[in-house]
Amino acid sequence: MNRLRILLIFVSILTAGCGQVVNPTAPTQVVIISTDALQETATFTIGATPTPDIAPPLPSPTSPPASHLDAPLPLPTATVAALELLFPTILPTTGSEYRPPLYPIPWALSPHDHFFFASPIPAAYPGEPIWDYRYGGIYFGPNIIHTGVDLPAPRGTPVLAAGPGTVVWAGVGLYSGSPLDTKDPYGNAVVIQHDFGYQDQPLFTVYAHMEEIDVVLGEWLNTGDIVGKVGSTGNTTGPHLHFEVRLGKNDFFFTRNPELWLVPPIGEGVLAGRVMDKYGTLLNTHLVVTKNLNTQKLDNAYTYGPAVVNSDSYYNENVVMGDLPAGEYELNIPYAALNYKVDIQILPGQVTYFSFNGFDGFDFSAPSSNSTPIP
Repeated sequence: MNRLRILLIFVSILTAGCGQVVNPTAPTQVVIISTDALQETATFTIGATPTPDIAPPLPSPTSPPASHLDAPLPLPTATVAALELLFPTILPTTGSEYRPPLYPIPWALSPHDHFFFASPIPAAYPGEPIWDYRYGGIYFGPNIIHTGVDLPAPRGTPVLAAGPGTVVWAGVGLYSGSPLDTKDPYGNAVVIQHDFGYQDQPLFTVYAHMEEIDVVLGEWLNTGDIVGKVGSTGNTTGPHLHFEVRLGKNDFFFTRNPELWLVPPIGEGVLAGRVMDKYGTLLNTHLVVTKNLNTQKLDNAYTYGPAVVNSDSYYNENVVMGDLPAGEYELNIPYAALNYKVDIQILPGQVTYFSFNGFDGFDFSAPSSNSTPIP
């Protein structure tokens, strides 16, 4: 009897510990978390055909993840695009990649020279005039004479003061004299009257066709201060800086050739000449060609037009070619269906002078005091 009682108590304990017995044939809902997306689920019915809402592939037990493999992972292979070098935009002349530093300012190896001004364009750009837009050239019409030099540079390039002085003009209307003349050929222009002069006459520099002006009337500037930005306002065919030197008066008719006033880069010189026919009459808009005998590079220039421009009081020139690397050159001038040529030496930091007299050819004597300067 006691044994039967003990057996009944033991069975009661087992029944109470297990709770409700699960029927293996009853359907049961099981939620499985996808290994590919934790937010997606799939529902299966045990004992029935699976009908998953989302059925992502499960990893095979025989294919462990790549991170668990014993073999090392391959290293990434670098491509050409993986390393990109960026350089500033430079507009070099043929055969050069930058402009050398300038000689000290002012610079003059002879009592007749006056290299007083720094380049108004940063050294990342050539700084030499566009060959067919030099001083004294004729453009846009037979009576339109170029009274400065055009220096190439991209739009927005800083324009720099060529020397210390005070701003005496800032805005449009420089040619007409009216600050309201928005159609003025100079466009946005600045004029600086410099703290120094030459032969007891005041000196001015002009910066024209700018996209913006960053100075105001009466402001004092030092050499290299920003005047504005290169643009194409006024009468232009594209962005560049029109630069002038005026001597004696801030006036369109008082300009001088800037290539005789801008300090040349170290190792470079300037060629100035007076080109005439056999009677001693100046030849206007006449072609002059130089050939560098070392690099074979050709440079062209035309003699001055018949009016508006002015020659230097000493050289009495009617053609100038600046920024020529020092060395030996062949100088060519066509005349009367013939090509006259002679070998010359361009000396660094100074002016090499010549005259041409028609059938008499070249002369390298010093300028004659009897020469009639261009008015």
